[in-house]
Amino acid sequence: MSDLGSDEMEDEQHPYIGEYEGGRNENDERHGFGKATLANQDTYEGMYEKGKRNGQGTYRFRNGARYIGEYAQNQKHGQGTFIYPDGSKYEGNWVKDQRCGFGKYTYVNADTYEGEWQDHLRHGQGTYTYAQTGTKYVGRWVRGKREGHGELIHANHKYVGVFKEDKPLGKGKYVFDIGCEQHGEYIHIEQEKEDKAADDEEASPNVTPKWNAGQVTAIHLQTEEEERAEEESQVS
Repeated sequence: MSDLGSDEMEDEQHPYIGEYEGGRNENDERHGFGKATLANQDTYEGMYEKGKRNGQGTYRFRNGARYIGEYAQNQKHGQGTFIYPDGSKYEGNWVKDQRCGFGKYTYVNADTYEGEWQDHLRHGQGTYTYAQTGTKYVGRWVRGKREGHGELIHANHKYVGVFKEDKPLGKGKYVFDIGCEQHGEYIHIEQEKEDKAADDEEASPNVTPKWNAGQVTAIHLQTEEEERAEEESQVS
């Protein structure tokens, strides 16, 4: 569903057939605190400035969703909480009606993502926690997918490496709580989709990551110089 609020128009070209109760300015525009029922039966209760939602307010959608937070020029902008009809929830920063900046999303299956957002998508540094297993991914995201250096942390071990298109790829290592590491490399194996249509020649194949195990060593604690060198190699 869309979480964009409806415009509130009061002119001859866009006659408003809802209701409004609240403050107005010298130009008879909605100004200050007010309550409105929109033509589509959505409701808004909060601050206005020169006819537009501006400041703190609560917007309730007729489908059960609601937004409690800051507005600027009729758009969600600043800190706010959006509760979706399915019960999932986003708490964090908004820019021009988009999840953007730092925020936490709790999904309907109780998984959570806490980190950076851009244009409604997970983008930047963030942590995704899988509620059923407790596994966590801590690392970089690009346009909603795991991309770049990251760690997949399980109950008694973790994988450290690089991710590409939401899957591990290239050299990495498994670090075990018992005090050892297994080094190796992930390669991508392409498999054609079983339900590929006969005339769909350009259908992209499924990609499955395969772990090629290498040497097992004792856990090595990096020096500051080694950490800096590793960070520089990842950036380059």
